[in-house]
Amino acid sequence: MTIPQLFKKIVPFARPYRKLIVYTLLLTVVGSFAAQINAFILRYTVDTINAMMVAKEPLSKGLYIVGIISAVLLLKEIIYALVQFGQKFYGEKLRIYIARDFSQSIVSRILTYKLAFYTSADNESGKLATRIDAGISSLTRLVQNFFIDILPLFANAIIALACMFYANVYVGLVGVAVIPLYLYISQTQASKLTGFRRQMRNYRESKNNRIISLIESILVIKSFVREPEEAKRHEKIQFEMTENQMETRKTSFFYDSIKNFVEQIAVVIIIVLTAYLVLSGQITIGAIMFHIMLFNNVSAPIRQLHRIYDEVNDALIYSESFFEILESDDQIESKGTYRPEKIHGHLELRQVFFAYPNGTQALKDVSFAIKPNEITALVGLSGAGKSTIINLLDKFYEPTGGQILLDGVDLADYDTAFLRQHIGMVLQRNHIFKGTIFENIEYGKMGSSREEIVEAAKKAYIHQQIMELPKGYESDAQLLSGGQQQRIAIARLFLKNPPIIFLDEPTANLDAIATEQIKNSLDAIKKDRTVIIVSHSISQIIDSNAIVVMEKGHVVEQGQHEELYMQKGTYYEIFSAMANSLNLSKISKTLQADEN
Repeated sequence: MTIPQLFKKIVPFARPYRKLIVYTLLLTVVGSFAAQINAFILRYTVDTINAMMVAKEPLSKGLYIVGIISAVLLLKEIIYALVQFGQKFYGEKLRIYIARDFSQSIVSRILTYKLAFYTSADNESGKLATRIDAGISSLTRLVQNFFIDILPLFANAIIALACMFYANVYVGLVGVAVIPLYLYISQTQASKLTGFRRQMRNYRESKNNRIISLIESILVIKSFVREPEEAKRHEKIQFEMTENQMETRKTSFFYDSIKNFVEQIAVVIIIVLTAYLVLSGQITIGAIMFHIMLFNNVSAPIRQLHRIYDEVNDALIYSESFFEILESDDQIESKGTYRPEKIHGHLELRQVFFAYPNGTQALKDVSFAIKPNEITALVGLSGAGKSTIINLLDKFYEPTGGQILLDGVDLADYDTAFLRQHIGMVLQRNHIFKGTIFENIEYGKMGSSREEIVEAAKKAYIHQQIMELPKGYESDAQLLSGGQQQRIAIARLFLKNPPIIFLDEPTANLDAIATEQIKNSLDAIKKDRTVIIVSHSISQIIDSNAIVVMEKGHVVEQGQHEELYMQKGTYYEIFSAMANSLNLSKISKTLQADEN
């Protein structure tokens, strides 16, 4: 990305704050003129005092002149301080507002993206967070530098250079000659550092991603006593980052030394030139200090160029990935516009194919129908494609081939938000947000009354356990056990009350008693709704009106429990394996013995 391209992308974010920009620019111009006053007053002071000494004027007259000069300088400093305050305040206000807009825009944007965006290997949570944070940080620093640092510095330099030319063309030419040379050195420095900085970005992304992965895997790491190996992995990337940083600093210091040398040479040339002009009677003694001070105002931004180039290059590098995320139009979920008055729940898959972004072919020519107000169970071994079908039915992904219909209308035509408002999901592992139990249940239907929340909790058989907590519904939901958290998720479903329900191993993390309680709750909510259930629970499978048996992405059998079992096919094998894993024969003997 080039600097013009970057500024073109920033302009839409800055446009709402045109007034702030105008105020900042006006104050910058005023401040730039005020910054030159010292040089003029110094020249006047030196020349006046020199003339008074030659004329042997009385001390009182000299003190009077010094008093006037002091008053003028004090007044100038007061005005300059106010101007600087206003310029920095408006510039900082602009930076803060634009940083807020950057942050809000990226969050709002990624929320519209497909699930595939988040499951891509390039967008792992650590990498994504680093790109967003570093992008916002570098872009807002660029805005800050431009309006608080770069703009005032270069405005001062231009006005100071104009004053130098006005006083003496030759001295002005020396000041002008230094600028392109300094710019060339700084640009060369920037190009040398670009590779190091881009590599550092990759290191930071990998490091943050590994730290997140380490935290998430800490139980496994400790159980296998793999702390030394994990520390070694982190040490490797840390050493690589250190080497990269050392090369970066070494290159920076080398070019900084060259720039400092060029600047000092220019100062020496100005001193020699102005001294010659004084001796030849072309300028006064005060003009020596006058030109040196003005050149200092010219060289000040030059001295800052290396930092400015660093910031600009950081912005160029980190903004690439930031705007890639912000402008990923191909990742936006398809919306659709169809919003029927009522959803009946008749679902049909016609020759559906689906491959995940990584190339894994999950479904191959899948066709079956799900009748409304009935329970359909998806049965198969792990990896058969059951959860993938749920993802497709909820429009988290789109089929790569074939068609999915809901009540005779292509699922792609449905308004996505409307569709999901009419679908409820309970997964094997449901996310519990940071917050209270009340807030987590309310997530199912925002704005619900306390009575509705309590009623939903009662239906999920969690109310009594909540009331036993010290803070009741105001307790931290993330401190609940896995089974309790699952019932919080089921309470959300009761609160939402959708016509279509997807259950993906809803009782997998619950104990036997809780499973029985939840089964009763789920039986109640299944009534008069279309239900698709993925489960390895025999009781839930045999209660289904229809069973779809899947194997390696294909539908191999369809029907009811009794007929599928009698076919002695794939379903028979899976059902028999489930029964054997429960040791039903021994359980049956135990129950019979208890009855006797």
